[in-house]
Amino acid sequence: MTATVRLDKSLEEKLDFISQTLHKKKSDIIRDAISYYAGMLENSQKNRMSKAVAKTKDADKVENELFEGTDEVVF
Repeated sequence: MTATVRLDKSLEEKLDFISQTLHKKKSDIIRDAISYYAGMLENSQKNRMSKAVAKTKDADKVENELFEGTDEVVF
C-alpha cells in the first residue's frame, strides 16, 4: 500500500534528522513509528484490561467472603 503523508516544516525537519542520524529511509522510520505507536496502544489496552480483571477478582473475593459467612443461600 502506498500512503501520502503531509508534514509541517517542524516534523519534516525531525524526520530528516532521524533519517540522517539512523541512516534509514524516511519510509522505514514512518513504518517503525506506526508500529511503535500501535504497540503502545495495544499495551495500554492490555494494562486497562488487566486492571479491570484484577478489580473484578477483588470484588468477587469480597462477595465470596461475605457469602461464606452466611448459613443460608438466598436467590
